[in-house]
Amino acid sequence: MSSGSVSSSASPLVDPAVLMRIRSLEVRARVVVEGIWRGLHRSPRHGFSVEFSEYRPYVPGDDLRHVDWRLAARSGRYFSKRYEDETNLWLQLVVDQSASMAYGSGAWSKAAYGATLAATLALFLMRQGDAVGVTTFASGVEEHVPPRNRPGHLRRLLTELERPAVGRGTSLDLSIGQLAERLRRRGVVAVVSDLLAPLEVLRGRLAELGAMGQDVVMFHVMDPAEVDLKMSEAAFFEDPEGGAGFWVDPEVARTDYRKRVEAHLAEVRAACESAGVDYHWCQTDQPLESALFDWVIRRRGVAARRRA
Repeated sequence: MSSGSVSSSASPLVDPAVLMRIRSLEVRARVVVEGIWRGLHRSPRHGFSVEFSEYRPYVPGDDLRHVDWRLAARSGRYFSKRYEDETNLWLQLVVDQSASMAYGSGAWSKAAYGATLAATLALFLMRQGDAVGVTTFASGVEEHVPPRNRPGHLRRLLTELERPAVGRGTSLDLSIGQLAERLRRRGVVAVVSDLLAPLEVLRGRLAELGAMGQDVVMFHVMDPAEVDLKMSEAAFFEDPEGGAGFWVDPEVARTDYRKRVEAHLAEVRAACESAGVDYHWCQTDQPLESALFDWVIRRRGVAARRRA
C-alpha cells in the first residue's frame, strides 16, 4: 500500500469529512489541487527543471514565480515559462461506476471519493497544459471521452464523473479490453476502482496496456468498513451487482473476512507489480492529497529519468 508522501509540515491535509461536505465536484477538486500545489512548493523534491523550453498562457493556480513579468509589462498579457519537466502528458482516467462504488459506510460513497480523485487529477494536469480524458465503466465501457485540453473540456469531464454509480456488474476484463481499442496514442492510463471483481484476467489486461506503451497507474479505492468489517451487530448484506443476500454475524465472520480481504489485496498488488503498474491504496477516510502527491512526485521522477 502506498502510504503517501505529504507531511503535515509540507502542507496541511484536508479531512475527507470536511472536503466531501462541499457539494460541487469542481470546488472539491480545486481545494485538493491547491493543497497539492502547496505541498509541491514546500517540498525539497518538487523542483522544476532549470532548462527553459517555451511559454504558455498563464492559468489561475500557476506558480507566480514562473510568470514572465517583463513580458507581461511589455505586452499586457501573462505567460508562464514552461520547463522540460512539464511533459505535455496525455492521461486517460478510467473510472469505475459499477453499483459497488455507490457504497459508503459514512456520509460519502466510494464513487464520490473516486470522482473527486479523478476530477483533481484532471484539473491539476489541465492547468499544466496536459490533455485529459475520461472513460467510465461498469460491466463494460459506459462513456469514453478522449484526452483534450481546450475550453469547456474540463466541464465535460466533470459531467461524466458526476454520473451516479448504477451499473450492475463489474467487468475489468471487458472494460480494459474495450478501452485498449479506443486508445489512439501513448500516455498514462489511470484506473480508479474498488476492484471488487474477479481478478484472474486483470494481470493479462494490464500487461496488454503496458505492451501498447501505456503507463498504467491504479488508484484502489475502498471504504474502511469493507477492510475491517466494522460492525457490532448481525446485519443483512446484499450484493449490489448480483442481487444475492445473506445474514452476517460479525463476531463469527470477522477473522475469516479479514483473511479474505488481505488475500484479495495481496493478489491485486501482485497483479499490478507483475504488470509494472504503479499501485496506490486509497481508503475513503484518508486525505486525497496523500496518494495524489505521491503520484505527482513519481511522475516527475519518471520524466527526469527519461530526459537523462
